[in-house]
Amino acid sequence: QVQLVESGGGLVQAGGSLRLSCAAAARIFGTDAMGWYRQAPGKQREFVCRITGGLNTNYAASVKGRFTISRDNAKNTVYLQMNSLKPEDTAVYYCNVLRGGTTYWGQGTQVTVSS
Repeated sequence: QVQLVESGGGLVQAGGSLRLSCAAAARIFGTDAMGWYRQAPGKQREFVCRITGGLNTNYAASVKGRFTISRDNAKNTVYLQMNSLKPEDTAVYYCNVLRGGTTYWGQGTQVTVSS
């Protein structure tokens, strides 16, 4: 099992920025794929972005050019830099780790963007 803890969420005005962090209790392997999802109240959890062990990245069209995912294996942490935030970005953000074909989830951190 991989225990994940997200942090860095909060309240920000439209156009502002936030930086989310996701720390793993156990060592993150270089082969692990990591990503971010988000879920608004009453909505299905949706894909935001991912980064592979080879540092290839993929972003949902709605966040491309505004969000940047990165990882630091030495710190067992994945990051999400969010710029030019919009009210529709408001959601609980969850990080995950894909290891051995199994996806592990963090508890989530709330991001609220006011207009």
